Amino acid sequence: MTSTYSKYVAFVLLLTMSFSGCSVSYKFNGASIDYSKTHSISIADFPNNAELVNPNLANQFSEALRDQYRRQTRLTVLRQDGDMQLEGEITGYRIDNTAISATDNYAAETKLTISIKVRFKNNANPEDDYEKTYTAYQTFDSSQMLTAVQDELCNTMINEIVEQIYNDTVAKW
Repeated sequence: MTSTYSKYVAFVLLLTMSFSGCSVSYKFNGASIDYSKTHSISIADFPNNAELVNPNLANQFSEALRDQYRRQTRLTVLRQDGDMQLEGEITGYRIDNTAISATDNYAAETKLTISIKVRFKNNANPEDDYEKTYTAYQTFDSSQMLTAVQDELCNTMINEIVEQIYNDTVAKW
C-alpha cells in the first residue's frame, strides 16, 4: 500500500510541477496588444469641423474614445506622444429627410448622420497606420424635434463609431 501511495504522491507532484510554469490567459475585451512594446495611446481632441455644429459633440466623442481605451486596455491614455496615436476631426453632422409620407407628401422620417475622420499611428507597428472616415446614422420620426432626440441619437452613434475605431486599432477584428 505504501508503494501505491508513494507513486500517487509522486504523480501528483510531477503533475503540479509540470503545470506550474504554464499559464493560460483569455482576453475578453478583444484587444491584441503587445504590452511589452506598447504602453500608451494618445488621443487628441477631435475638433468639430462640420458645417452644422452640435456644440457638445466634439467633447462627448473625444471623452468616449478615451474612456473606451481606459476600460478595455491597460494602456496609459495621454493627450499626445503615445506609443499609438489617434487624432482627427468631426467632418460631418447632417440631417436628411429619408422617407416621404404617402398621405401628405411630407417627410415621415429624418436621418441624423455623423462622420469622423481618424488618423491612427502605431509606432511599434507602422504597418498598422491608417486614415479612415467613420460614419454612423440614426433615424427618427419627423414629427419629433431634433433637440428632443439629439442626445440619445448622438450617444448611440458615438458608441458605434468608438467601437469601430477600437476594433480597427487594437482588436483587429
